[in-house]
Amino acid sequence: MKKIFVILFGMLLLTTNYAFADGDLWDNFGDTNVYGQKPVSDEEFDKALESKQKKKKRDKNIPKGEEFRQSNETNFINNMPENLPVLCISSPLKIGEDGTLPVGHYQVKGEMKDGRPRIKLYQAHYLMADFPAVETNDDYNQPEINFVGLQDYNDKQFKIIFGSVDFNAYAIVDIAE
Repeated sequence: MKKIFVILFGMLLLTTNYAFADGDLWDNFGDTNVYGQKPVSDEEFDKALESKQKKKKRDKNIPKGEEFRQSNETNFINNMPENLPVLCISSPLKIGEDGTLPVGHYQVKGEMKDGRPRIKLYQAHYLMADFPAVETNDDYNQPEINFVGLQDYNDKQFKIIFGSVDFNAYAIVDIAE
């Protein structure tokens, strides 16, 4: 049994192909490789790697030459595209003497007109209602700056609350019968 292992081990050693290399693989190609590239030394590679790491990439989303500081936050918010909050009206509302605002979803915009706040309700780009409002400092415990809501005021009226960066207001509106 020992002879078989010795013979197998000897055959394995004799048939194994050993290769000893003096240099690295670039030594086999001479001055250029198959693709026509010149070999690079380790020092040249390290130097190129360091130069790439020293360059800092600039975020392309930040406009060049502008900086964002606490002082210009309000300006930034005011110049953002307008996303109007949506209000769901669950009962028809009176508009003027004869008009009725039907149940539905409305985008709400608050405006100051002649120094008085107004709450305007839109569907698509059509103005559906324009209510006079009362400006207030109350934020109605809302978690966001821009908000709108419909609250019960009494059995015959709703209170529309509105808040934005510019002002907070409310309007008392009658429920249509």
